[in-house]
Amino acid sequence: MAGNPELERLLERAWEVRRTFFPDSIEFSAPNRTLSVSVTGGHCDLNCAHCAGVYLQHMVPLEKVLPGKKGREKSYLVSGGCTREGRVPLLERWAELKELAGRGRLNMHTGLVSDTEAARLSEISSVISFDFVGDNETIASVYGLPATVEDYLASYRSLQKYSRVVPHLCIGLSCGVIKGEYKALEMLRQEAVEAISMLVFRPTAGTPFANCDPPPSDEVGRFLATARLMFPSTPLYLGCMRPGGRYREDLDCLAIRAGFNKIVLPTPGARQLAYDFGLSITLSEECCSL
Repeated sequence: MAGNPELERLLERAWEVRRTFFPDSIEFSAPNRTLSVSVTGGHCDLNCAHCAGVYLQHMVPLEKVLPGKKGREKSYLVSGGCTREGRVPLLERWAELKELAGRGRLNMHTGLVSDTEAARLSEISSVISFDFVGDNETIASVYGLPATVEDYLASYRSLQKYSRVVPHLCIGLSCGVIKGEYKALEMLRQEAVEAISMLVFRPTAGTPFANCDPPPSDEVGRFLATARLMFPSTPLYLGCMRPGGRYREDLDCLAIRAGFNKIVLPTPGARQLAYDFGLSITLSEECCSL
C-alpha cells in the first residue's frame, strides 16, 4: 500500500473526515457473549456459492438452545439457511424465538422480507442484520435467486420502517471481484442508515468459491475509505467475516486508517496502530451490530 499514492491520499482524507465527526476512540469487539443460533440447523435450500451451508455448521440449532440452561451469553445472533425465495424462515419458529427473546437481545439475520414480516420481527428483535447487495448478476450467481437489487432495497426499506437495521456489505462477494458494492453504497446514501457493517469475501473449503481469491487488499482499502467519505457521520464497522493471516493484518490496519469505528477481533497490528493514532480503545463482548 505504501507504493500506492492514490490510496494513501484517499486514506488520509478518510481519516480527516473521521476526526471531524467522531471522538478519538474505537471499539474492539470480541463477541463471545453472543451465541449464534440457526433456525434451520445445518440446512439451506439455496446453498449459496460462498457458503454452501458451511457457516451454519458452526451455529447452534434453535431446538438445542431453548431446553438448555442459559450460559454466559447475553444476546443471540439468530440466522439460518434460506428458502428458495431468499427468506430465512424466522416466523415459522415464532413461539420459540419469542421465548429466546426473553433470555437476551436478538440480532435477527432476515434475508428478504415482506412488509408484514418486517413489522412482526420488530416485536422481538433488538436489531436487524441485513445483507445488502447492489448487483443483479451477483444475486443470481452467488445466491441463485431470481430476485433483483430492487427486491433487496424494498426489504431494507420495510425493515427500516419498524426496526433498527445494520446493512451488511460483503466486499468481493462475487468470487472475490468487487462489482456492485459501490452501487450499494450509492443506494444506501439515499436511505436512512444508522450504521454499516463491512465484511470481506473469504474463500471457504467445501464451497463452490473455495478456490477464489479474496479481493486485493488495496481495492478493499479504497472501498473502505470511499465509504467513510460517502458516510462521514455514520458509524462503520469491520465485521467478523474476513480472510485471515497477513491479509487480515493489512485489512484491519486499513480499516483503522479509513476511519472505521468498530472492528471485530482486531489483529495485534491493528491494536497497536490504534494506539499509535491516539485512539482510546473500548472493549465489548457482543455482536458488533448490537
